[in-house]
Amino acid sequence: MASTADFKNGLCLVMNNDIYTIVEFQHVKPGKGPAFVRTKMKGITSGKTLDKTFSAGEKVETARVEKRPHQFLYRDDLGFHFMDTTTFEQITLQENLLERANLMKDGQLCDILIHDETETPLAVELPAFVELMITYTEPGIKGDTATNALKAATVETGATVMVPLFVEQDIMIKVDTRDGSYSERVK
Repeated sequence: MASTADFKNGLCLVMNNDIYTIVEFQHVKPGKGPAFVRTKMKGITSGKTLDKTFSAGEKVETARVEKRPHQFLYRDDLGFHFMDTTTFEQITLQENLLERANLMKDGQLCDILIHDETETPLAVELPAFVELMITYTEPGIKGDTATNALKAATVETGATVMVPLFVEQDIMIKVDTRDGSYSERVK
């Protein structure tokens, strides 16, 4: 159990038969009336966002969640296969636990959130940026760089990323895994 004074970003709470992580919170002390804490939470297993207000000092049930480093090995009909980088044990996860599965390539390092009490995997967290090779994109037209126009490019994992017109085929780019957008070219 924790109180609202213990709130911090990343804290995991058990609510509505789901585990939620605090994305952001704000302690509010109005001029009139009691203080309260306004939170924005994201369901780890469901992916739903929830806005909830707690009274100051209210007790909430916390969940013990641990991040363990894993390496993505391959994908097949059974799901996505990962290897724990410390114990070398392999686990297979379904696609619903991965938020951006189309940005994962073989050998990719990532963190898997595991519920400590039940030892069940909850979600897969990719690094903030991944480097991917562009396998196909339309050639850019010379002199067409005055605007911030974008074109579609297919990367080595099969995902489609919108890139600026000057980016060409067989170039390594850095992709933001939080929203799947182009970040920069890799030198």
